[in-house]
Amino acid sequence: MPSAPTHHHLLDDHDRGLQYDLEQFAALKQRRRVLGMMLSGSALLIAGCGGDDSSGSTAIVSSTGGTSAGSGSSSGDGSSTGSCTAVAEETEGPYPSDGSNTVNGQVSNVLSDSGVVRSDIRTSFGGASGVAEGVPTTLTLTLLNSNNLCQPLSGYAIYLWHCTRDGNYSLYSSSVRNENFLRGVQVADANGQVTFQTIFPGCYSGRYPHIHFEIYPSLSMATLYTNKILTSQIALPRDVCSTVYSGASGYSASVSNLSRVTINSDGIFGDNTAAQREAMTAAMSGSVADGYAGTLTIGVPA
Repeated sequence: MPSAPTHHHLLDDHDRGLQYDLEQFAALKQRRRVLGMMLSGSALLIAGCGGDDSSGSTAIVSSTGGTSAGSGSSSGDGSSTGSCTAVAEETEGPYPSDGSNTVNGQVSNVLSDSGVVRSDIRTSFGGASGVAEGVPTTLTLTLLNSNNLCQPLSGYAIYLWHCTRDGNYSLYSSSVRNENFLRGVQVADANGQVTFQTIFPGCYSGRYPHIHFEIYPSLSMATLYTNKILTSQIALPRDVCSTVYSGASGYSASVSNLSRVTINSDGIFGDNTAAQREAMTAAMSGSVADGYAGTLTIGVPA
C-alpha cells in the first residue's frame, strides 16, 4: 500500500509558490527516471507516479471510447474488444481529501462523508450549501480492465475532483475551505461507465488544466486512499480551454495562466510521451452557451 504523503501542513492559499512546484516536479521526474531504468526492455510504458502514491501499476487510458487501432471499445451488452493504450499513473496532488493528508491539523477525507456518492458534483453536500459556478460540463468515463481484453469494470468506483473556475480547491483553499463541491464518487454500471455533472475547471498558475481521479475496486473500499488501485489525471483540450476561458465569465485569470503553460511543458503531463498525453486528454464537444460534454476511456490493471 502507498505510504501517507509528507505534505501534512498546507498553506492557507492553495498555491505554495513556483519554487515548491519546481521541487515537487523535479522529484517526480527523478523517480520516473529510476523506474524507467528498472523497467528497461519491458513492453510496458510506465511513468511512475509522484512520490507518495506509487503503486507500480500501469494506467491505461484512451480518449476515443470507440473501436479503433490502439483503443478499447465497450458494447451495449457489457462486452468489450480491442487493445488499450498504456500511459502513466500520476500523482494525486496536494488536495485529494482522501485521508492521505491534513488541513489545519485535521485529516481531510471527504470519502468518509455521507452524500459523496453522487453524479452532480456542482453543489456542496452535508452541512455545506455552496454552488460552484462555471460552464456546465458533463463528463462520461468508461472503466476497462486492461488485464482482461478491456472488459468493462462493472462495480468499480471512481473518485473525481478538480478546482473551481478561479483555480481553488474545496476543503483546502481558504476561500472555499468550508465547501466540498467539485468532489464525488460514482460506481461503474454494466458497461463500466459513470457520468459526472460538473463545471469546466479553471487554469491556475503552474499547471495545465486537469481533473484528478482515483479508482477503487468497489464502493465499499472507496473510503480511504490506501484502497485505491490507480491514481491519474485527465487533461482538457487546449482549444476548448481557450474558448471557455476567453468567452465565459469568471475565468479571466485562466486566460493568462493558460498562456504560460502547455501540456508538453506541464510538470505532470510533460514527461509522458506524446501518445500518452493525447490518450489522457478527454474528447470534448459543445459551447460556452450550451455547456460541454466530454468522454474518456480509462483502462485499469485490475
